[in-house]
Amino acid sequence: MKQRLITGIVAGVLFLGLCLLGGWWYQLLLIGMALIGYYEFVKMTGTLSFSKTAIIGYLGILYFMTPWNLLDLTPPVSLERVIWLLLFLFLLITVFTKNKMDIRSISLLFLGILYIGMGFSYMALSRASNDGYGLMWTFLLLSCIWGSDAGAYFVGRKLGKNKLWPAISPNKTVEGAVGGVLISMVISVIFAIIVPDLLTVGRALLIGLSCACVGQLGDLVQSAYKRIYGIKDSGSLLPGHGGILDRCDSWIIVFPFVHIIMLMPYY
Repeated sequence: MKQRLITGIVAGVLFLGLCLLGGWWYQLLLIGMALIGYYEFVKMTGTLSFSKTAIIGYLGILYFMTPWNLLDLTPPVSLERVIWLLLFLFLLITVFTKNKMDIRSISLLFLGILYIGMGFSYMALSRASNDGYGLMWTFLLLSCIWGSDAGAYFVGRKLGKNKLWPAISPNKTVEGAVGGVLISMVISVIFAIIVPDLLTVGRALLIGLSCACVGQLGDLVQSAYKRIYGIKDSGSLLPGHGGILDRCDSWIIVFPFVHIIMLMPYY
């Protein structure tokens, strides 16, 4: 617990400090996190971390994470086309390797690009929002996610009796999940009270509900695929916490979700 606490404080200060600075500082942090996250994902699948196939994946992550707004450039190729080209390249790998890299392996690596690349790219998009309040929106989503995590943990320990999904994550309880949802919604309403001109209470409640429910599902998603591979953590970068994907499993699901369903007011 001591190691976990120290790591959490150091990593938290670094992340929040660069988030406050914004611009290239935050963008480079997210690029690094996305690349490390994809490295963890590749390693988990049993693929060589820096094989030619994996390198295509890293390049795909870099395209997702390229800050065109900071470079004051228009993307030369649309994201939709890049996704198709990556898919085509991965499919060709099965042919040129004579199925040494088969359809199952390349499907996982392709999935990892979308899962990780889109997740972190939407985090960057939130911070760089066009309305000039990117820091506030980022803190809103992170606060709701962290509040949900803390609520689920402490309420679950105190009141948890009914298992939520024992086959995937045996320690999570229904009571903890509900507690996480309520705390996330309270936090989002507090933000609405502080900045009423930017966020209505109704929209805040929807954001809080989404962050908690989708965030907990993101956690379960990673628990599910780690269970398949028989591993406890995706990596060991953060002592006491695991890897980047262990810490960001909720983030990289929540940030795209609230944008795609247009819950963010500046959309």
